[in-house]
Amino acid sequence: MMKFVECTNCHTTLQLPSGAQSIRCAICCATVSTDTTELRKTSRLTSYMNNYFPMLHGRASPTAGQKIQPPPAFGRKRALIIGITYKNTKDELQGCINDAKCMKFLLVNRFKFPQEAVIMLTEEERDPHRIPTIRNIRKAIYWLMQGVKAGDSLVFHFSGHGLQQRNYTLDEVDGYDETLCPLDYVKKGMIVDDELNATLVRPLPRGAKLHAIIDACHSGTMLDLPYLCRMDRTGRYVWEDHRPRSGTWKGTSGGEAISFSGCDDHQKSADTDSLAKVMSTGAMSFSFIQAIERGQGTTYGSILNAIRSSIRNSDSDLGSKIASSLLTMLTAGRSSSGFGMRQEPQLTANETFDVYTKKFSI
Repeated sequence: MMKFVECTNCHTTLQLPSGAQSIRCAICCATVSTDTTELRKTSRLTSYMNNYFPMLHGRASPTAGQKIQPPPAFGRKRALIIGITYKNTKDELQGCINDAKCMKFLLVNRFKFPQEAVIMLTEEERDPHRIPTIRNIRKAIYWLMQGVKAGDSLVFHFSGHGLQQRNYTLDEVDGYDETLCPLDYVKKGMIVDDELNATLVRPLPRGAKLHAIIDACHSGTMLDLPYLCRMDRTGRYVWEDHRPRSGTWKGTSGGEAISFSGCDDHQKSADTDSLAKVMSTGAMSFSFIQAIERGQGTTYGSILNAIRSSIRNSDSDLGSKIASSLLTMLTAGRSSSGFGMRQEPQLTANETFDVYTKKFSI
């Protein structure tokens, strides 16, 4: 049986092997005791890991009897792609499944992700276990993170609704938690940024990396990463410190986590056809893919600038030959937003770096 415990020195979440009496933190080298006194000190985030992934407590596997299987031993690249349109509801969107299909196409054809190592959850899937309910999303995150090790490259893409709710634990600079909305969020609830941080970010070991692309409203700090790249329209930037005042560590276990999001926490992201011209897409997802296809994806800074420029200039002719070669394979959809979108895509990370010299690589 494996548990997660928190380092009492630097608060990093550590995987505790069955029967171990102590464990040395890979970050600060402190020795963490496993007696009951220390285990009672585990944080709320550590509890998230143990609660969301019940297999680690020796109970039934969350993927038992389902088609979402653990990644193959040889797989170093894998991705979880989620697109939700909330069809036939008042919250219906048009472009999110298009976003998911385009992202899979990009990862498989441009970045050589194996087909079998890309799980896609949308309402169009015939397998009921790949419908993007809150339960299936949590199980798919488990699939994505299971057995992660040095050398692995993971991608998490979400296109759908995002919301905010009041935070009472001093974990948020603005006083609000950001949330993702599964297909059944009205009945079953939302996935809070604390949970995303605990399940996607905190377990990442040294040498592993995660890229998240979150195309949703209020998504600026959706993974609760410690640092946000605050960039102005000239491309100048500073890193803002978003570490919680409570002292809770929101970084990784030595790995690298970087997230591109559709807008700032107080903004909304557009679902539009003014970019792709032939179909509805999320403005962020389309602009991210377009930046890569147009050769603007050399560094993290160049990608962020290209995404922002594309959205700001959404009334210009952006349906280029390069973009359409990827995007016109899909059926046209209707727009739920028009020109002049007011959203500023954001970049967050578990540590600061020079965005104009660090090469983009997944």
